[in-house]
Amino acid sequence: MASNQGIGDSQIKDKISNTMVGFLGGGRMAQAMAKGFISSGLVRARNIIVSDKNEEMLDQLESIGVRTTMDNREVVSNSDLIVVAVKPHIVQPVLREVHQVVSPDKQLFVSIAAGVTIKSMEEDLPEGTRVVRVMPNVPALVQAGATVMSPGTHAVSDDAELVQELLKTIGICEEGPESLLDAVTGVSGSGPAYAFAAIESLADGGVKMGLPRSLAIKLAAQTLLGAAKMVLDTGKHPGELKDEVCSPGGTTICAMHTLEKQGFRGTLIDAVEAATLKARELGAKSANK
Repeated sequence: MASNQGIGDSQIKDKISNTMVGFLGGGRMAQAMAKGFISSGLVRARNIIVSDKNEEMLDQLESIGVRTTMDNREVVSNSDLIVVAVKPHIVQPVLREVHQVVSPDKQLFVSIAAGVTIKSMEEDLPEGTRVVRVMPNVPALVQAGATVMSPGTHAVSDDAELVQELLKTIGICEEGPESLLDAVTGVSGSGPAYAFAAIESLADGGVKMGLPRSLAIKLAAQTLLGAAKMVLDTGKHPGELKDEVCSPGGTTICAMHTLEKQGFRGTLIDAVEAATLKARELGAKSANK
């Protein structure tokens, strides 16, 4: 990434508020990000334009005040920052479609496509186009997302600062090398699904033992939320916090024994590995096209 002096926080926020943001693709993640940006108050709905081929999806986006179109070229022509939010196998044809209307010196492309490398995107865009690859997750919808970003060859520090500040409006955002992004996909990109399944399973257990369904779901969700907050706020290792809950001869250590016998931790590790390997596979396919 090219060096740059960077800009101050107030300048970054002013720049974001005046930035026209475009989304190529209006799926669930694009909707989550757009809603998060608007909810933060930093990006105005009228400064966002989204393209998609699904009219029903565009209707949903129009309901939050953003502009919509079915023309990808229109999005690029009217945006300073373009979020590439289409499925990985569609990235290349979409970028080639908009190639002629890209202004490398004026526009920044931010890709959220799993497995699609910075190199492959830079090859499909005009020479010198600035690209930042990011891996966000669905809790961006409630401004509790977890994102890792990696600047491309032509991106400068101002680009990284702007993207990081923008993504902080929907949760936390860390910077890291692109080589880590497939593993990030396995942990936080796919991770909300693991957490939803855990909440559902905990609630099922509560129902089995006599709790009303609504109460069981609320307790399970709040428990995961609280546990996550303790990890982030205390800085303690999760294992240490787990030990603090496990009283000698108590209920929790008995429950943990059952989880261990069923391969709980090993299963989660396998899930992260499976998602990571799938992301790598998608990346290899995009690179070979």
